[in-house]
Amino acid sequence: MNEIIDFHTHAFPDSIADRAMSALEQGAGVKAILDGRISSLLASMENSGIDKSVVCSIATKPAQYAPIMEWSMAVRSDRIIPLPSVHPADPECDSKIRIIKAEGFKGIKLHPYYQDFIIDEDRLLRLYEAVCRENLLVVMHTGYDIAFPRIRRADPAGIANVCAKFPELKLVTTHLGAWEQWPEVESALAGKPVYMEISFSLEYLDSDPVRDIFVKHPKDYILFGSDSPWTDQAKTLSAYRALGLGEDKDRAVLGGNTRRLLDSV
Repeated sequence: MNEIIDFHTHAFPDSIADRAMSALEQGAGVKAILDGRISSLLASMENSGIDKSVVCSIATKPAQYAPIMEWSMAVRSDRIIPLPSVHPADPECDSKIRIIKAEGFKGIKLHPYYQDFIIDEDRLLRLYEAVCRENLLVVMHTGYDIAFPRIRRADPAGIANVCAKFPELKLVTTHLGAWEQWPEVESALAGKPVYMEISFSLEYLDSDPVRDIFVKHPKDYILFGSDSPWTDQAKTLSAYRALGLGEDKDRAVLGGNTRRLLDSV
């Protein structure tokens, strides 16, 4: 049986899960499906037939690096693949990226809104250089974010700039290239070797650009993701399968591409 991997999930230590989820729900004006605990994510995976989940953490300030690392080491398993985080403003981000690699993690998660940066600004170059040097992944929130004003922090033009400067960078863009900037994704990124994770995009298939991106983008660069706990993994998986893209593409998107990418680190 082919392995199914959810490339985009979130969870928190049990001690702060209730507080963190409440604050995030209020900030975004949405209600989560799960309670933000690893135990709930594992139960969801069992219910939906998902074999592994990549769990993305976000350091909203430099001091959060250490507790995120400690928790990530505690929860990783055959089924849970944590991605720690560094803050771009951390003067020690280079050495911390080396530690992340040495500890056996596959990459980091960055979020331009929660970490207050623009994807292609000069101060990020050092971070990208360090990630490339250590051969790690970068999972980047791209497009707008429902909890923030619509400032262009990680748009398709910025993504293209970063990819041009760092062609070796293993950058994974979330939400089908850039959330609610899909006409630009279609014109600037679709068809190019840019990894796109698909959470919060299947709900917009009545949009021509979203449908066209799914058709135009190479199957080896599309990754299944749900953004659990904010969506239901089983429903997201069912919605993807309902597209009827064919067994070959399903095998690649639902697990093959993610496994190849993780194994390349």
